[in-house]
Amino acid sequence: MKINKQLALLITLVFISLGAYLLIPNFEREEFNTDIVEEISTGTISTTTTIIEENENLPEENLEESLDEVFKPSIYDTLLINNKTERIDEIFETYLIIGSDERSKDSSASRGYVTGSRADVIMLVLIDKNSFPTLISIPRDLLIKDPCTQNIQRINSSYVRNECGSNAENLSAVLLNITGLKVNHFAKFSFEGFEEIIDSFGGIEICVNQTQREGYSFEIQKGCNILNGEIALNWVVSRNTEVLDGEKRIDEDGNDISRWKPMQGVSDLTRVKKQQEVILSLMNNLNDFDSLNTFFKFVNALEDAFTIDENISLLQASELIWSFRDFDFEKIQKLTVPTYNYTTDAKAQVLILDENFYDFLVSKDLVD
Repeated sequence: MKINKQLALLITLVFISLGAYLLIPNFEREEFNTDIVEEISTGTISTTTTIIEENENLPEENLEESLDEVFKPSIYDTLLINNKTERIDEIFETYLIIGSDERSKDSSASRGYVTGSRADVIMLVLIDKNSFPTLISIPRDLLIKDPCTQNIQRINSSYVRNECGSNAENLSAVLLNITGLKVNHFAKFSFEGFEEIIDSFGGIEICVNQTQREGYSFEIQKGCNILNGEIALNWVVSRNTEVLDGEKRIDEDGNDISRWKPMQGVSDLTRVKKQQEVILSLMNNLNDFDSLNTFFKFVNALEDAFTIDENISLLQASELIWSFRDFDFEKIQKLTVPTYNYTTDAKAQVLILDENFYDFLVSKDLVD
């Protein structure tokens, strides 16, 4: 009898250990030192050389959107007047979400293969114990002054490892200066890994008010559609979207002879809205785990997609993910910092912060 009890206890411990192993994602970890972020933000750590270690081999057609474009000072000092604000660290716990468009040779043909990575998605999740979380998107084309290099450039160009710090540390230093928020933790996901997460749920629902397409990469019908990971991501990053003009027409050979016209108003802000929609649609699916098998697929997809900072434990990350299962994501406030378009002398299209970040939060009743 004693042996049987010991055996039963051993079996129970094995199952508990196995369950913990399977349910806790084995995320890749990355260095992140908040003290270094503070030093970079104040210019204590600086470099006069911009290191483009990950982007220097990009093909010619990607140079415009991928390489650091440094703008001359003068007029930009006036344009960036709203890029300074007061510190509000004590009000929120701040998470930084970075979507990196890293592509491999296994990428879908419609999106193509390039080397390196770019911060295509920059979002802050502000958690206040007295209210629901707030999701604030920072457009990648926002013009900033990099405290490490002193270059005036797009904010996504600050997501680079150099003599000042890591990719996330440099980007967080910029965000500290323009938002007054210290990033407590960050999570980085790759677009390809995000496709796998979407597919682990069997796709996500996206609703559009016009039938739209871009080449052969996607075609989405008017109304609500269940999109797989590849189509959803192609839709998010689309820059040359067309909309159906009139009725859909197919000839006798099955060829599309419909009239299509360019979608008006497609910009970096359009992509931001799509990013928010896809991420929140995906998070809403956390309530729909109908089996352990589905949850295990999701956990495996998370492992492939996400890198988290070294300061948050795997158990803490897992508990945070599981706590979202019963959360009503419709109550999350989805915001984008206010900006206006600006064209540089070199005809580059950038965005200028239109309001001090603190005043922006006040206008949204997030701070008094």
